[in-house]
Amino acid sequence: MTDLPKGWSIPDQDHVRLSDITCLSDNWYHLYRVSFDLKRSDGTWQTQEREAYDRGNGAGILLYNRRDRTVILTRQFRLPSFVNGNEDGMLIEVPAGLLDDRDPASAVIAEVEEETGYKIGKPSLVFDLFMSPGSVTERLHLFVAEVTRDHQKGAGGGLEEEGEDIHVLEISFADLVPMMADGRIRDAKTVILVQHALLTGLFD
Repeated sequence: MTDLPKGWSIPDQDHVRLSDITCLSDNWYHLYRVSFDLKRSDGTWQTQEREAYDRGNGAGILLYNRRDRTVILTRQFRLPSFVNGNEDGMLIEVPAGLLDDRDPASAVIAEVEEETGYKIGKPSLVFDLFMSPGSVTERLHLFVAEVTRDHQKGAGGGLEEEGEDIHVLEISFADLVPMMADGRIRDAKTVILVQHALLTGLFD
């Protein structure tokens, strides 16, 4: 088998044997074709081939202001959503970004400041999830952090050199469930974190 791609970790298991990994594209991120043998539940082996898109791991965070009863979210254009039925391509999301060789907490702290202008301390990790495991390798580390207006040190907006044009939104706790119900908020990581906040009483 060829050498493993950077960042991949293949533990020894008795039910799967990788035989070949071929890079199909390394233009923006990396697309691989992986051949492997999988031991089925009846004990027989089956050769399979799948494609895996590797864009690195990421982190996202829900910033909530308990005193003002609001959350800080972002709104930006997302091309994949635009070509798949999202009429204007704009999505409301929690601040998030790729790790880029940083630890998850450091990455999300930096993304918060770039995107929203808020400067936060240590966030609380609540989830480590595979968001689309049928085709994408990404693990997403999801955090929460309580903020006040004193944490806002800049305007945010993202990095122009990375093509970002991010709008910072402050949304009332009371509006979150109606916005998820009617589709104004439809980003998965954002829905997961808002549901977590509701279930665990962060908004109480």
